[in-house]
Formats: sequence, C-alpha cells, structure tokens
Amino acid sequence: MTRVLLTGGSGFIAAHVLESLLEHGHSVVTTVRSAKKGQRILDSHKQYGKDKLDFVVVEDILEPGAFDSAVVSDPPFEAAVHCASPYHFNAKTPEEMRLLITTAVDGTTGILKAIKAYAPAVKRVILTSSYAAMVDYGKPLTHVYTEVDWNPITTEQAYSSAPFAYLASKTFAEKAAWDFIKAENPSFTLTTMNPPMVYGPVIHSLASLDSINTSNARFVSLLRGSPSAPCPPTVNYLFIDVRDLALAHVLALEKPEAADQRFLVTAGNYSNAEIAQIIGEEYPEFRDRMPVGEALKPGQRPATGVNGYNNGKSVEVLGMEYRSLRESVVGVVESIKDKL
Repeated sequence: MTRVLLTGGSGFIAAHVLESLLEHGHSVVTTVRSAKKGQRILDSHKQYGKDKLDFVVVEDILEPGAFDSAVVSDPPFEAAVHCASPYHFNAKTPEEMRLLITTAVDGTTGILKAIKAYAPAVKRVILTSSYAAMVDYGKPLTHVYTEVDWNPITTEQAYSSAPFAYLASKTFAEKAAWDFIKAENPSFTLTTMNPPMVYGPVIHSLASLDSINTSNARFVSLLRGSPSAPCPPTVNYLFIDVRDLALAHVLALEKPEAADQRFLVTAGNYSNAEIAQIIGEEYPEFRDRMPVGEALKPGQRPATGVNGYNNGKSVEVLGMEYRSLRESVVGVVESIKDKL
C-alpha cells in the first residue's frame, strides 16, 4: 500500500484515478476546492475509513503556497498524482487565455515545489498531461506520434484562439514540470500521462449535463440531436477510455521502470461518426436521433488518413490493454442516459 495525494478528485479523470487507486489497495487523500465536494466523495465511498480515503481543501491552486499544507500528511505521502488542470475551449479574451495557461503551469509547478519542500517521503509523482503537448500541426495528420514528440506552440500562438490557449496550457505545464526536475533534482521521479480524447463513464457528481466534461460533451450533442443535425467534426482521431487512463496512472505509480518517462496512452483511432453508429446499434431508443447521410459526413474519418500513433511503450512498460471504442461509448451512454 502506498499513501497517495491526488489533486482534483472531483473531476472526470481524477474520479476514476481515485477508484483505481482504491481498488489497488492504496490510501488516498484527494484535494478538492470545497468541503462540500470533499464530503460528497466520502459519502459515495462509505466502505472506506478515513485511513483509506480523506480529502483536503485547496480552494485556489494559483494562490502562492496553495499546496504547502496539503502535501503534509501523517502517515506521510509516498506518491502524488496531479490531475487538477482546466480542460475547456472557453478562453476568448487575452486575460481568460492567460488565466487558463497560468492555472495549468503554476498549479503544476506549485505542487512540485510544495512536495520538494514539505513532503520528503514522496518518491513518485504522476502528472496528467495530454496528447495536446505532443501534437504538431505543422506535420501531416498521419504523422506517427510517440513520446519523443512535443508541441512546438509559441506564446504568441497561444493567444491566437481558445483551442490554441488550451494546447499551450498543457504543453507549457508539462515542459515546466520537466524543467523543474532538471533544475531542482528533487528526491522524487516524474512520470507523465499523455492521453488524447478521453471518453467513458461519468462517475463524478454532475449538477446537470450542461456541466459535463468537455470530451464527453459530444455525446450529449448526439443524444439530443436529430438525423439532420450535422455530426460534430472529430478533429483528434485518437481516444482512450477513462478507466484505462486511470489504471495507467496507477500502474505508473507502482512500476519502478515507469519513472522519468512520458507515456502516449491511447487505444487507437476513431471518429465521431463511428460513435454515432455505435449508439444507434446499441441503443435503439436513440437511433432516430443519430445523424445519417450527409449529416454524418462531418464526423467521418478523412480519406487522406488520421492521426498516426505508437502506443507500444505503454503496452510494454505499463502492461496496458485498451478497451474498445464500443466499450467506451456504452460506458458514456449508460452513465448519462437517465439525465437526458
């Protein structure tokens, strides 16, 4: 058993990381922005005592020293998983873009600084980065991506659009983490998870589907749609099931050979048109809401090919076995269909 600090435990990915950590017998303290959110997590895991699951409030990760007290524990933490980082395309003004990027970068460096200063027993840190930190739009879409690839986005480009601001936030945050390791030589190792689109069951608390996580929002659009409503463009043709991503975090924490590594974690290619087709096949009650004919075309794979990838490192080092797109689609729909 390892005592683990998990940040952002009420988020889509972190909620699954929490489940996987507990299933593997680890003891977890998760950060949340309010005591109400923390209590909600405890209430949904009443089978665990405070020795196995607890929370600590970190209201604003941008506050100087935000994690300083959170990283202190008795017994002490031996590992940390940093999932807390914004994922949205809503930053429209320069100030909103700056806040998105700053939150990602300063949140990441903030927890690394706090661990180095106040949590000497921590030996492993796992960071939820992103394929966004790897993709290079100057290369052909079919370029075969691996862990050596970095997004070459500049600060100037970062402020050109909301999607670019998000790409920059993930790229700059991961680079800042590796720069910290190089400059500070802490007593812990760093491992980053670089997933593309993340789909799967929604298990964290949702006020309504209007607040669903960004990646799963396309399912809501499809399930509320009509045959003539255009299928959303896919853009990124790589995916991973959130349950597999959560497991990858835990395996990286447990396997010594994962230290100081990046991992491109993906099940492979897909398209939004395929998601719509699977929903129609698996759920007859939603079949007449799925786009057909011309309406389906915007979501299809382009004839010129889709994102190349090599996920061999995650398979060889972590032992990953990935769920299919159909499993992910069914997982999403089962978790949200009663809320439509």
